[in-house]
Amino acid sequence: MIVKITSSATLGIDSYPVDVEVDISRGLPQFFTVGLPDISVKESKDRIKSAIKNSGYTFPGTRVTINLAPADIKKEGTGFDLPIAIGILAAQGLIKKDRLSEYLFTGELSLDGSVKAVHGALPSAIQAAERGLKGIVLPRDNAAEAAMVEAIEVIAVDYLHDAVEFLNGTREIPPLETDIALLFSRSILYPFDFSEVNGQNQAKRALEVAAAGGHNIIMIGPPGSGKTMLAQRILTILPDPSFEETIETTKVHSVAGLLGRKNPILAERPFRAPHHSISDAGLVGGGRIPRPGEISLAHNGVLFLDELPEFKRNVLEVLRQPLESGSITVSRSLASATYPARFMLVAAMNPCPCGYFTDSRRQCRCTPHQIRQYRAKISEPLLDRIDIHIEVPSIRYKELAQRDGGETSETIKSRVNGARDIQKERFKGTALCNAGMSNRQIKKFCILDVESKRLIEMAVDRLGLSARAYTRILKVARTIADLEGEKEIGHPHISEAIQYRTLDRDAI
Repeated sequence: MIVKITSSATLGIDSYPVDVEVDISRGLPQFFTVGLPDISVKESKDRIKSAIKNSGYTFPGTRVTINLAPADIKKEGTGFDLPIAIGILAAQGLIKKDRLSEYLFTGELSLDGSVKAVHGALPSAIQAAERGLKGIVLPRDNAAEAAMVEAIEVIAVDYLHDAVEFLNGTREIPPLETDIALLFSRSILYPFDFSEVNGQNQAKRALEVAAAGGHNIIMIGPPGSGKTMLAQRILTILPDPSFEETIETTKVHSVAGLLGRKNPILAERPFRAPHHSISDAGLVGGGRIPRPGEISLAHNGVLFLDELPEFKRNVLEVLRQPLESGSITVSRSLASATYPARFMLVAAMNPCPCGYFTDSRRQCRCTPHQIRQYRAKISEPLLDRIDIHIEVPSIRYKELAQRDGGETSETIKSRVNGARDIQKERFKGTALCNAGMSNRQIKKFCILDVESKRLIEMAVDRLGLSARAYTRILKVARTIADLEGEKEIGHPHISEAIQYRTLDRDAI
């Protein structure tokens, strides 16, 4: 007897349908799984057999064949345990078949029959809704994130027999519901605030401009000047994510297995700060079967790279393409997956190996050759993709002793939101901000007067700026004008934007 159960698997951050076909036929007791299963799927036979027996049911003593269709895509993960077990029991007549086609099933089985959490529950729930199914049956630990999809019923089960009794109609399991509006209405309380940072007004201004336009930024300063402290607080001035951004970010973290019952939804923007020893695969994603890396986990949020020159050169170079495109495609022999990677890059570095090249109070011990060699670890093409370069000098005692650090994050955020509202109106129907403008949009929205043209021409000639650096200046100037509520870019806006090109090669 053949039974078909609907399940799903993830590719990238999206899910695709998988039909689990179970056939019980005459023959010696054997268990075959076909359809390009990986090791974790092949090993499921022992978990499923024990789970069925320990749940009080009979495992067939004949030939059992499992087909995972489509058969031309590699299947991996433990989420097929529950649908395979349901299929085997249904093929024996232990489960009524009238409700099997109404639900999508996913979940890992323990030997005692309990159902454990799996990765990618949210994409699976979205897949169930797209296929027009009534609902999804999955582990209770995954139910909260799946309940974000309001178009389907979310049936949470703790044990295999719970799912069996539900399908047979002998037990009612009410669908789990989540008040999404309530989740978004809760204000995000950050443990940091810009008012805690004394001094560094120029750096705060640069971070405000970066947040207002979604610009990448690098901070250069001696150790202890507050670069990390400033970077940690940039989340507090970024606009709150939209519902679409939250769903997309949650999908990435769901696929990576970073969600749980306590944090089923990422209502705040992610902040990722990988160590400088990270590999290129860890940063952009990879593995035998592709998995999202740090740049995708920072999607719609902030990727903070501290001590930037300490990262391996090949690791930094892989950032160039996603910084431009906002996505990353990871190709491996078994599969190819595309992950979103639209993040705001915030980097920090010392001005030299010893760290005190620009410090007026401590003497630098580095030679000019060592300084050039140190800064050369960051390639010019990568620097061109960073819109804002800002120096963060060491803090004087008078500034450290001040009780009032200045404006609060809430005050700065109100100005950032105002600038973002202008950009929403400017780029209607898209999720663009000024940092993502195309060349055509730059020509349309970054019109300069004669004085501004003369100023930027002088800067390009004297500093030897590249064409990409030129467009970056225009984008930053557009954001500065938006912060001031100006429709046209003026001479002061261009002048401030040019000051944010500290690390351009001819300027060092």
